[in-house]
Amino acid sequence: MNSMETDMSEQIDAQRKAELLSKTVEHIDIKSFDARPIIDQMANMSFTSRDLARATGIYNQMLEDKDCTIFLVIAGSTSAGGCMDLYADLLRNNMVDAVVATGATIVDMDFFEGLGHKHYQALEIPDDNTLRALYIDRIYDTYIDEEQLQDCDMTIGKIADSLEPKAYSSRAFIREMGKYLSEHGKKENSLVKLAYEHDVPIFCPAFVDSSAGFGLVKHQVERMKEGKPYMVLDAIADFRELTDIKIKAGASGLLMIGGGVPKNFIQDTVVCAEILGHDDVAMHKYAVQITVADVRDGACSSSTLKEAASWGKVQTVYEQMVFAEAGSVMPLLASDAYHRGHWKSRPKRGWAKLFA
Repeated sequence: MNSMETDMSEQIDAQRKAELLSKTVEHIDIKSFDARPIIDQMANMSFTSRDLARATGIYNQMLEDKDCTIFLVIAGSTSAGGCMDLYADLLRNNMVDAVVATGATIVDMDFFEGLGHKHYQALEIPDDNTLRALYIDRIYDTYIDEEQLQDCDMTIGKIADSLEPKAYSSRAFIREMGKYLSEHGKKENSLVKLAYEHDVPIFCPAFVDSSAGFGLVKHQVERMKEGKPYMVLDAIADFRELTDIKIKAGASGLLMIGGGVPKNFIQDTVVCAEILGHDDVAMHKYAVQITVADVRDGACSSSTLKEAASWGKVQTVYEQMVFAEAGSVMPLLASDAYHRGHWKSRPKRGWAKLFA
């Protein structure tokens, strides 16, 4: 292929990529509508509708309970799918006190958009090998520009390069990411940025299982080549710090979207506190989980909250499983809780100051 043919091929590819990445995902605004009448009527229905209404009621109880620390627990791709501003609004309005999430939620989705990048609706899905050739990554019916994601990877590496070479919990490193966005970010409504500004700690127990991993590996390899020390992530510190919050918090509630590692990690803080000799630490008082996982597969993501009681993790008085795709029900739950307004009189906890 001569140079003219190569240039023409590259132009065609660029045009095709632009066509596929033409419509951005718009994140839902829970303040723009009032879901209270819908949730009130769902309470008189059956099946998932009634489960959702009860789950929303339990979340409102968490907000109304002045002694309750609320943990937002996120797994899955709801942030990329349109719930990113929803989570940011929960944090901005003091409706959650700490976050436990997957690295993808925090890095590939929220930090990624904080840098000014976007997620796109997949209005058509050609062969996935075609997407690969165009450097487009797919999450079901959502697209990400791989070149933009690589910018996210490299930014993580730059942050690592700027830090003192020592051990950091994921919370401590994500705080540095929030500081970076406060100084250089392109989006106000970023969960990572707002968490930094509001002293809300974010934990990612499997942090390198995301774009962060590429940037951190690059940081480590380059420092090794130069014979210099490098920063590392301390997963044990993650568990210790999160358990410290649970010990000091007293009453606690879980709002869980999906399951996996974040779900198990936050539930295990009760057991860890007991191991450390804190026999007076109570099980999580309130718990809501929204998931599509099947309870028959024996996995943590699908295990019921009642099952968690057998491990001494969750009380069974105020718990509710909602088996639904979270993007379709979280906007209703969050909008209802926002408009009922119990958050307005909640004390602000600022748990990140515990580690200052």
